[in-house]
Amino acid sequence: MTNPHTHHPTHEVDDSDVRSLAGPNPQQRLQAAMTIGIRAEPRDLDVLIDRSRIEPDFFVRDMLTWALTRLPADEVVPRLIVELDSAHPQGISQALHTLSKIGDTRAWGSMDPQTVGTRFIAHPDTEVARSAWRSAVALVPEEDRENLASALVTQLGRGDVDMQKSLSRAIVTLGEDLVSVVDERLHAEDDTVRAYAMATRDMFDDPDAGFAHALDAAKRVVALGFESSV
Repeated sequence: MTNPHTHHPTHEVDDSDVRSLAGPNPQQRLQAAMTIGIRAEPRDLDVLIDRSRIEPDFFVRDMLTWALTRLPADEVVPRLIVELDSAHPQGISQALHTLSKIGDTRAWGSMDPQTVGTRFIAHPDTEVARSAWRSAVALVPEEDRENLASALVTQLGRGDVDMQKSLSRAIVTLGEDLVSVVDERLHAEDDTVRAYAMATRDMFDDPDAGFAHALDAAKRVVALGFESSV
């Protein structure tokens, strides 16, 4: 017996959603990404990743990530690891972000500073670097936390306040037992690095403290030439 609520044939729905994903209307692209995520069919994997490379809208990108997390990790994770070699910085950034959301530790080897250096953590593209910090912290095994912290502190002083706040949060998330790694940067020659190290140190003591306020205070201390007491 025919169900009156039956939708159009599957192949028509697929074609329509894939077309909408590349359309000019961000609201329609958002809806298409959601529909593809709801149906969660592995054949959509490449379409989702391809769109992630070039999608200009933040909310649509987030929905693409959600759709990818709905697919089998055994298929998605290896494909995202391949995407880390993309020529598109946004493709790399989105792959890192999605890997952090999936939380599959098989991806760690592709971003471990011990094996790939600071390829992602020090990436010249701001969004790639920030995604790398968050993803690395989410996936790092317990025994590699200190090595990761040592790699992350090499980026202290980079970028604007928002970027440094992201970095400090990532470092603090690794655990207060690693505060000594930050302390090593308190005596850096560069005033900016010292100031950011002090602000990060303050976040270990009070994670809820306003980073901008801590940074201003740290800059004043550095400007006055005071030695930080550790």
